[in-house]
Amino acid sequence: MATHVSTVAPTGSALNAGRHRLPPELSILGVMIAMLLLFEALGWIFVGQSFLANPMRLRIMILQESIIGILAIGVTQVIIAGGIDLSLGSVVGATAMVAASFAQSAGVSHAIYPNLTGLNPIFPVAAGLLCGLVAGLINGSLIAYSKIPPFIATLGMMVSARGVADWYTDGQPVGNLSDGYTIIGSGWTPVVIFLVVATIFHIALRYTRYGKFTYAIGANSLAARVSGINVERHMVLVYGLAGLLSGLAGIVLTARAITGQAGMGAGFELDAIAAAVIGGVSLSGGVGRMTGTVIGAVILGILTSGFTFLNVDAHYQEIIKGGVIVAAVAADQYRQRRRKGA
Repeated sequence: MATHVSTVAPTGSALNAGRHRLPPELSILGVMIAMLLLFEALGWIFVGQSFLANPMRLRIMILQESIIGILAIGVTQVIIAGGIDLSLGSVVGATAMVAASFAQSAGVSHAIYPNLTGLNPIFPVAAGLLCGLVAGLINGSLIAYSKIPPFIATLGMMVSARGVADWYTDGQPVGNLSDGYTIIGSGWTPVVIFLVVATIFHIALRYTRYGKFTYAIGANSLAARVSGINVERHMVLVYGLAGLLSGLAGIVLTARAITGQAGMGAGFELDAIAAAVIGGVSLSGGVGRMTGTVIGAVILGILTSGFTFLNVDAHYQEIIKGGVIVAAVAADQYRQRRRKGA
């Protein structure tokens, strides 16, 4: 009996199949460490102080980025599923106003709802989460069932949600929040919330059917549909969770600031998307990890804190941050070309 011998040369992927591959987050972590060391060196050269040896500076940096990080967790899932969400920052503003209006202390004069002051913190938290969830479900439904491009649908929500935030109290801030509510934003609580949420969704993306469906849709929605995945329903779920996390970010932000203002969250969506992309999430969909997004959020915090430490003008900070975002996207496109070539 003749034996058939394949003359097809093994591919590069086949040759490397048995090799141990290092987690992609290691390279991002290396960039983060290099940035810390760079700012440490520049601090001694230009300021005469240490960047890393100031616990208060590092604490403020981590607290500021925890809110962006919560948003980044939501938008990471959206991007992996092949979408985009530009409404996150405006939804934060809307939910901040709604949550704060139900969190005012008892006996406050000129309260938004005079008969609903002094409520248990559960009620304003539930109101804020519900507001964010509704916004996310609207985004997901428009994208999934009316086939409106995600960029346009979420852009419309961005404008509408900011309008709701301004309309809700005629642009007036909401203050006198109860102590039970503001404890959500005190101390290290925002960081704990961020890390708990990141852990939950890291597990969900990596080990559950929800994560497998999300990656499958982002990689090839047609193949996912043929394999039996209800793409429309899952996209509504992904955008709903992103909206829910926007509501959570709005709650944490108002509790930390002890006030609710319509302008809260402005520009946060760009920082959240930047954190995800810097962390290795591909804008083409189907690629990314929650651990990378967490590191990306920390890198953004290091940039902002480091530039402030070096007394770099705010305008130059934005220019440099924009360059970092473009560089991250360019690196993502390079990785995509290499992957297709392989």
